[in-house]
Amino acid sequence: MENNMECSIVKATMEDVQALADLFLGHIRNHKEYISHGEIQMGVGIGRFEDGQLAAEPTPDAERMWKKYITANISDSEGAFVCKAVSDDGSIVGFVVAEIQEDGAEPFGMLCDLLVKDGSRTHGTGTALLEHALAWFSSKGISDIYLESGLNNHAAHEYFRRRGFVKVSEIFKLSR
Repeated sequence: MENNMECSIVKATMEDVQALADLFLGHIRNHKEYISHGEIQMGVGIGRFEDGQLAAEPTPDAERMWKKYITANISDSEGAFVCKAVSDDGSIVGFVVAEIQEDGAEPFGMLCDLLVKDGSRTHGTGTALLEHALAWFSSKGISDIYLESGLNNHAAHEYFRRRGFVKVSEIFKLSR
């Protein structure tokens, strides 16, 4: 466990699934720009095109699909890492999900989710969660690390650029 200015960073457990789902779903309902192709592909988000622009939103089945995803990642102690940020009052204020992908020439890391509740941002919580994920990747011998981010999630894009990530591609979806 590590303490930053406002919270402790610890591994998530199965008992956290509902609280993590509530945090995630509350966030994407209020910040649709968070929804990327990953959420669309797994049935958590739906992307429609209006005037040539992506209009994403959670699906009616988003909670069930996201719980399936987070449960699988918490259960996979070798290939996935889920950490939560817990405030002094015991509430979860953020989390990170990291996975090792085996479908390349060499295994690589995928930072799947990094989310901090609106009122808990700018206190180092996201950075502490990110550093825990990067340390986990390092402990597994993984140095090639990627992430995806919603098309209009500009604040996240800047956050990751400041931490050494660079844009390497763009994802396109057929809109007809």
